[in-house]
Amino acid sequence: MRSCVAVVQILCVDEATASVDQETDTALQSTLRQAFAGRTVLTIAHRIATVIDTSDRVMVMEVGGRLAEFAPPSELLSNSSSLLSALVCGGSVGVTR
Repeated sequence: MRSCVAVVQILCVDEATASVDQETDTALQSTLRQAFAGRTVLTIAHRIATVIDTSDRVMVMEVGGRLAEFAPPSELLSNSSSLLSALVCGGSVGVTR
């Protein structure tokens, strides 16, 4: 990971853990939190656990790439009508708002 060698203020991580097991995902997320503390990390992920536990804010996109939600994960999860809450609970997720 070149960004660990260079001092960067913004890191974009695109599906960094998509092809690893959960244990490796957890270890990588821990390393990112420590190595980039105090910096901006933009994480693109389909694994919800990857972003819920490590993010200050979560951006949920609708089909077509439109922004649906942008808030702290705890705020979105406490709202039963949020898309993130529906994804976590395994409920039906609408694609239009």
